[in-house]
Amino acid sequence: MTGTNIGVLSLDTRTTGGFHDFGAAWRGHMGERFAMPSFHPATTEDFRARAEAVRLHDVVYNSIDTVTAVRTTGFATRKDLVRVWIVRRGSWRLGDERGTEHRVAAGRMMVCRGPMTHFTAAPGTSTQLLILPAAAVGTGRLFKVGSATLPEVRVLLAHAATIRTWASDLGLPGRRAVRNTLVELVRSVTSGRWDDKEPRFGPALAKAARDLADQWLTHPGLSPDVLARELNVSLRTLQRAFAAEGDSVSAYLRARRLAEARKALTVPTLSGYRPGISEVAARWQFADASHFSREFRRRYGMTPGQHVSQQRLPH
Repeated sequence: MTGTNIGVLSLDTRTTGGFHDFGAAWRGHMGERFAMPSFHPATTEDFRARAEAVRLHDVVYNSIDTVTAVRTTGFATRKDLVRVWIVRRGSWRLGDERGTEHRVAAGRMMVCRGPMTHFTAAPGTSTQLLILPAAAVGTGRLFKVGSATLPEVRVLLAHAATIRTWASDLGLPGRRAVRNTLVELVRSVTSGRWDDKEPRFGPALAKAARDLADQWLTHPGLSPDVLARELNVSLRTLQRAFAAEGDSVSAYLRARRLAEARKALTVPTLSGYRPGISEVAARWQFADASHFSREFRRRYGMTPGQHVSQQRLPH
């Protein structure tokens, strides 16, 4: 890889429809190497979806959320590419060159090298797709299915999301670095193991831990040890990844819980109910109202009660 050219696509046709706009944007940003397949007329007549894609030279990361069903009449004939599908919602069906159709359900991932004959996606499907050069991933036939919650998949997705957010702001050295890290993480997924001591993986590991923690903030058992175990790394490795960013796992958990508790104190539920301070403290896993009050004041310079009173004053 002598250079790392970049293409960034962001398109939303969920309400307006428009396959032509999507196809033109994809061709313009992704290039001929990653040409779109042929689509069934039913797809092109009413195509509503949101897509966010980034191309870093010979690697593409695409996140797509469909409203309508998607169906192709032809797909990928190239043998020198590896594709990784990770389905968050809905399902994809993909046909291989041997005539077998594979279903990738929500919460699952599939890795495949070489030609695919077709794919279909159910309405309301949310999928992340990575396309990479086969030579960078490894030699030989490759086919693998598994859970999207595997530690190496979580870290891969965290890194891919960072690329989507910051790709346009990266210089050439940064693009090369994140591209190479992405390839190494895909290799980890295909091998079923990853080097948790590799310094390049630190930022992705920290983000994967933050993403996981955000899902479990109200869980009483959430702790740095639990996050490390879920990501199949030692606690020391996880702490080192956070420390490299000037943070700690415990500090992150405390800050996020305080932020959500602060929001809960002043934003009523859909039914108009406003929980009390003790209820909020318990939900966000503070030992009691006094503990919550001390931590809240240390963070925001006022007690929870003062914050509530301030928010309710007429403006």
